[in-house]
Amino acid sequence: MSCRNPLLAVASAAIAAVALAGAAGASALEFGRPASPDEIALWDIDISPDGRGLPKGSGTVARGKAVYAEQCAACHGTDGTGGLKDRLVGGQGTLASDKPVKTVGSYWPYATTLFDYVRRAMPYQAPGTLGVDDTYAVSAYILSLNGIVAGDATLDQASLPRVVMPNRDGFVPEPEFRTITNSR
Repeated sequence: MSCRNPLLAVASAAIAAVALAGAAGASALEFGRPASPDEIALWDIDISPDGRGLPKGSGTVARGKAVYAEQCAACHGTDGTGGLKDRLVGGQGTLASDKPVKTVGSYWPYATTLFDYVRRAMPYQAPGTLGVDDTYAVSAYILSLNGIVAGDATLDQASLPRVVMPNRDGFVPEPEFRTITNSR
């Protein structure tokens, strides 16, 4: 077999070598180890819109205000309307405008998403460090700032999924996704 293009011949040989090395088995790399069930449980903290996965605990708007002032205000402003990071409050009625303001109160379809996000990713400088009760409390406070729950509200595993967000019906699934059933 002859090849008139030496570069093509070298490239073909390299591709074949990589393919053969992969076929020999990636396990030969002996890199890492399988995660233990306890390690997996630490990351298996997803929360469904209907509240499945929410932990036991509770938090009040009053407690949330204190936690927010300490952990959140530096980035999101003292009243949630913005700072170094995204604003969390306001924007209702702007989504159909030329300049929509996407906040927890205007855009997010489920209150459980707020809890899930705060639990996983906040505060920015130390994600995942808020306790369950403080996460419920901060969620209650942010929802209160948006006028979604009362100023004396307490949120927990049962009440949080019942909070109806202003944009709950604003997300319409594409037809191809309407037949997918829940994987749990």
